[in-house]
Amino acid sequence: MTQTSETPFASVFAALEASVRTNPGKVAIVFENEQVAYQQLLERIENTARHLRLRGIGKGDTFAAFAQNRPELLYCYYAAAMLGALFVPLNPNLTQSEVEYSFGHSGAKVLFYDDVVAQTAKGAVADDALIPMARLAEILPKTEIVREPVQSDDDFLIIYTSGSTGTPKAIVLDHEAQVGCPIALSRMWGVTGADRTLVALPLGYLYGLSTAAAAGLQAGGTVVILRRFHPREVLEAFIEHKASVFHGVPTMFSMMLEYCEQRELQFDLSGMRKLICAGAPLSEEMARRFTGKFSKELENYYALTECTPVFGRYFDDTHALPEGSIGRAAPGAAVKVLRVDGTECDVNEDGELLVRAAATMKRYLKNPEMTEASMMDDLFRTGDLVKRDEHGFFYITGRIKEIIIRGGANISPSEVEKVLISHPGVQDAAVIGMADRIFGEIPVAVVVRRHGSDVTQEELVAHVESLLSDFKVPRTIFFETELPQGKTGKTDKRVLRERFEPLMAAS
Repeated sequence: MTQTSETPFASVFAALEASVRTNPGKVAIVFENEQVAYQQLLERIENTARHLRLRGIGKGDTFAAFAQNRPELLYCYYAAAMLGALFVPLNPNLTQSEVEYSFGHSGAKVLFYDDVVAQTAKGAVADDALIPMARLAEILPKTEIVREPVQSDDDFLIIYTSGSTGTPKAIVLDHEAQVGCPIALSRMWGVTGADRTLVALPLGYLYGLSTAAAAGLQAGGTVVILRRFHPREVLEAFIEHKASVFHGVPTMFSMMLEYCEQRELQFDLSGMRKLICAGAPLSEEMARRFTGKFSKELENYYALTECTPVFGRYFDDTHALPEGSIGRAAPGAAVKVLRVDGTECDVNEDGELLVRAAATMKRYLKNPEMTEASMMDDLFRTGDLVKRDEHGFFYITGRIKEIIIRGGANISPSEVEKVLISHPGVQDAAVIGMADRIFGEIPVAVVVRRHGSDVTQEELVAHVESLLSDFKVPRTIFFETELPQGKTGKTDKRVLRERFEPLMAAS
């Protein structure tokens, strides 16, 4: 295997092997009533690799996994890294059509699935490509695993996330990215083998899989996995497992706060060293309430699936974080803030953020045009507006792109609009993001009925629910006789927001 100057390991699997050598008997993963030591973890990864080889998966081949959080998802992640295969983790909340698209588009040969998503999986993928995840527990003979050398620039992950075009974007990441990201995060947050990271984020998303779980294991720490997020279960797990690091989206922290406030409960979070909040804007009001209730600060963190990590607070930075700041540039991040004409902005001037981070995407799968449009001078164009102060702290001031971020999950307005317009009673539709106290932002639809149609909000909600994931469904729908048009002939969503924000605020 080859190594690069950027990272000390040629592959994600080589990085894990280093953790195993350092402390083979230490607990690596805790899941429900089971503890898996690092040496056991290595053995289970090798067993998973043998299962993959039996099914024809080797270097350059693609396979997918679709399940609630469980250790097998990490076994698949590292087994893919060992073989040089490509891994496609899928969120368990995806609908049948979304799984069908992702599986087909990625070119995956097989899909591992659990009982929770079995019905969806069977409707989305042909029977001969479906494998129950429980079969990975079968111990195969310890034969030599045939594998080819893995290079740091080999494709490794394909992550699907909502795009502004309505079709999910398929983001390809290589080994160098997935080794470099935990190194940068450990430097920024001071993550070590002494940390115990609690993971309640879906392992089907990069935030849960790589930023939380894999980063904890690469540092030689212990990773505690919960099947799903529930505020009480997470709060209890903090104490039961003596957790020190937790990653979440604002909605998670808001739900924990409200769960305790409504029941007048108190949990001792004094053992928590880092409570990292990312994925959507964190309101200062909610952050203050959380600190007041639990005597622990939430730490803002900024990254994208395409580019991680970007901004955050360094564990050894003695400077107070200015109000409203997202932090400093992460280790290894090259950052530019540009005006529309491409020149660099001055201090405290808003501009578009361009960045290359420790983990930057290799390309959008099967979309060279989107890949080319997203890059400028080897930097990724985020579509976000930021400014930098004279001390090197950054502030997110807006978004150029229209993506709605509900509780950390991306929603493409055009994807929801297409589904609404597919209803026979709808002539036109626009979906906009509105501020929400719990989720940060939610989708709201404005619909123009077809002539003679009396379609209701309830009927349209049911229609969207049947075709898209629950978090994408607009629960509030306004009806208009026409949509306002801008100078270019496109729907003027700014006018819609100004019109309906007072109604939403009053509701």
